[in-house]
Amino acid sequence: MKIYNGNFSANALRVRAVALELGLDFEIVEINVMGGENKTEDYLAINPNGKIPALEDDGFIIWESRAITSYLAGKRPEAGLYPDDIKQRAIVDQWSYWQTVHLGPAMSKVIFERFFKPKFRMGETDPVAIDSGVKEIAQFLPVLEAGLNGKDWVAGNLSVADFALASAFVFRKEGDISLADYPNVTGWIDRMESRPSWQEAVKPLVAMMS
Repeated sequence: MKIYNGNFSANALRVRAVALELGLDFEIVEINVMGGENKTEDYLAINPNGKIPALEDDGFIIWESRAITSYLAGKRPEAGLYPDDIKQRAIVDQWSYWQTVHLGPAMSKVIFERFFKPKFRMGETDPVAIDSGVKEIAQFLPVLEAGLNGKDWVAGNLSVADFALASAFVFRKEGDISLADYPNVTGWIDRMESRPSWQEAVKPLVAMMS
């Protein structure tokens, strides 16, 4: 099984983390996006979008990180990361999609402006974008806080949704995003970040940014 990877990518991070959590055997194939490897004919045959990650498993190819993590979870159903019960699965999907559409973009906007732009000299920060992102985060973090009330994990048990959500929080401190008013979120992300699978998966990304 091959994971086509870019260490800078939060999308690839969650795929690595889920594969490690499940104890799956896999090979990392690093795609040099800056060098244009994602636009080569060979790679576009794997992912026609020219994006990372992608997964190849015994001739089966799939792209989109959340689809990949659900597929990986299906290889170890006993772990329960993508439950069989349709109601529980719907809750997992709900939070995964919510991260994609709402919380993830808001967090990324602020982190990009406050951390990535100055670090990599990508131009002046945009205060309007920061203000917009901060307001969105203030709207969405209470939703996650309420969703975690009385639970260790967002869908009740550890699931692919937790890995999707956690990928938005990696550079929260560098982006000056405080969780002080959100004790449930704080406890949850602490639990996620203490998992060996997450710690191993996040190492390459953190190393690139340090």
